[in-house]
Amino acid sequence: MAADTGAEAVAGVGTERPDGVGHERPPGRGEGAAGGEGAAGGEGAAGGEGAAAGEGAAAGDGGTAPGRGLNRRRLGARLLALGGVLVLHAALPGSAGAAGGPAERRALQGLRLRYGSARQAGLSEQHLEGVADEARRFLGPSPEHPYYAGAVVLAGRGRTIALHRAMGYAVRYADYDGRTDRVREFPAAERIAMSEDTVFDLASLTKLFTSILAVQQMERGRLELEAPVCRYLPEFVGGGKEIITVRQLLTHTSGLRSWAPFYQESTREGRLRLLWSVRPQETPGTVYRYSDLNLIALQLLLERITGRTLDTLLHDEITAPLGMHRTRYNPPLSWRRVIAATEVQRPPWSGLDRGLVWGEVHDENAYALGGVAGHAGVFGTAWDLAVLARALLDGGGYAGRRILRPASVELLFTDYNTAFPGDDHGLGFELYQHWYMGAMATPHSAGHTGFTGTSLVLDPSTDSFLILLGNSVHPVRTWRAGSAPRVAVGNRFARAVPVRTRHGGAAWFSGILPGASGTLTLPPLGPTTAAARLRCAVWWDTVPGEGALHLEASADGQHWEPLPFSTLRSTGGTPEQWPRGSVSGWSGRVWHRLEAPLTATWAGREVRLRFRHTATGRYVGRGAYVDVIRVAEPGRLLFAEDRPTDADRIEAIGWTRSTD
Repeated sequence: MAADTGAEAVAGVGTERPDGVGHERPPGRGEGAAGGEGAAGGEGAAGGEGAAAGEGAAAGDGGTAPGRGLNRRRLGARLLALGGVLVLHAALPGSAGAAGGPAERRALQGLRLRYGSARQAGLSEQHLEGVADEARRFLGPSPEHPYYAGAVVLAGRGRTIALHRAMGYAVRYADYDGRTDRVREFPAAERIAMSEDTVFDLASLTKLFTSILAVQQMERGRLELEAPVCRYLPEFVGGGKEIITVRQLLTHTSGLRSWAPFYQESTREGRLRLLWSVRPQETPGTVYRYSDLNLIALQLLLERITGRTLDTLLHDEITAPLGMHRTRYNPPLSWRRVIAATEVQRPPWSGLDRGLVWGEVHDENAYALGGVAGHAGVFGTAWDLAVLARALLDGGGYAGRRILRPASVELLFTDYNTAFPGDDHGLGFELYQHWYMGAMATPHSAGHTGFTGTSLVLDPSTDSFLILLGNSVHPVRTWRAGSAPRVAVGNRFARAVPVRTRHGGAAWFSGILPGASGTLTLPPLGPTTAAARLRCAVWWDTVPGEGALHLEASADGQHWEPLPFSTLRSTGGTPEQWPRGSVSGWSGRVWHRLEAPLTATWAGREVRLRFRHTATGRYVGRGAYVDVIRVAEPGRLLFAEDRPTDADRIEAIGWTRSTD
């Protein structure tokens, strides 16, 4: 996997080494110090409150109440505290409910993905079409060169693929001159248009396949999560490597450096010696650093304990059972014209001088390893990735074939990196990463990116999946930086998953524009007692620390102060108190009933109340909704949004009425 360079307004930027080979990471990420630490459908609103079938998460999910319940973001830490490998083996074989859940039943029924309309998928047609529009935008200057020559975008919910579009070119550029930053394009008749079935070099999405293969071996008792790697690879010792565990390879907490130049070694023995000689840069378990070496080591481990090469394992254990017939290492020459070209590789931006790479793996180290590597090398299509996504969302099975048990899938999506806030990571899967998931990011979202321009995002909380495959290093890696297209399509697809009120009508919506803010202000009110209350329904999803929904009060409409309130989930539980008058993070994708006492401070005084939404960072969540606003005191209704005369007096800046 190669490095991101440059900067972009909503782009994730990595660090480039002199030879141009690097790692795609979000802004300001990569190394951390040790630290402390359902089905398609809508939602119901409180007052109208009440959750619709299939939506909502258990109490304790996300950023609403850190001390409540046990969710996947804390489960990893709990597993480790209890002795992770023991809990893992206890959870996997025939765990309670493993065969009885809805996802499990769907997986065993032999049902397959199908094409369908946005409505059949429970999506907004307008915003779904906008996903393709966003992807298409980056075929133009982004900001100077095209971000990619072409792309394929696929989006679905449940078993319905509601969007599958191809755009641009799979093969456009014949050569690139780094001295002049000029390209030579193929003649128009020789260019190859992108198609929905174009095969892409998936780059670091390969790591997901390697991780799934590792968890399969854990299911079979051949591999232990907390075992030292050297138990299986005796050569993997020296300089502290002997205490690196399998889990630390899967979660990038081994302390190994990001990369090593395997392609500079002329023999396989030399490449292996290079890996054996690598020493941890920090004590294993004390730092998060994304590293290809982790997955290369895991590849060798898997090949050692199974006696099979990684490409054979991929075929036998994942792609053949799931019918992913266009996913493999080292595609044959006969596939070449259906494969998206990648980079014109020459020094100094590449470690090798290969000319136009087309039909062979882009990553230099994977190429040196014969095209079969744990960190890169798998080729595949958007449809095949959708099959994998559906299998994982359904607990490890697809069309009657099973590759993992439901408990194993749960562990793939469990955050083991609670000691490294912001670098949430399951076994192979990245979790809750706004820098490429955009507004699709929730505490349940899982996915990965690949440097060639690929990405996969799964959101179990909405039973949805989004795949964006672009040839963004064609003709050269330096023409693009970061994850702007991924964020853009993620934001738009998140908007396509509707938020429904119980009454079926519109609610006030804050919007999801990065860096924007807005206010929703009620007309002046005159409470006469200390028993006055504001009540309404609220729904929110913001980037923690970079977005919030505030409730404020003012005597003059100029100077505002926080108004404390409580919220109660429509699915039940106990009220949560918000003494600072604001909420942030993820509300569990359910409506909450909000209540704010006006207290004696405002009795006998004129008061104005407003909701204020802020999004201060470059990334956004799904936004905030407010509905069924009422202010009353005993025997007197001061304001009711459902009274036309009151509704007409609401002042909305940046907020709109929305049915989705």
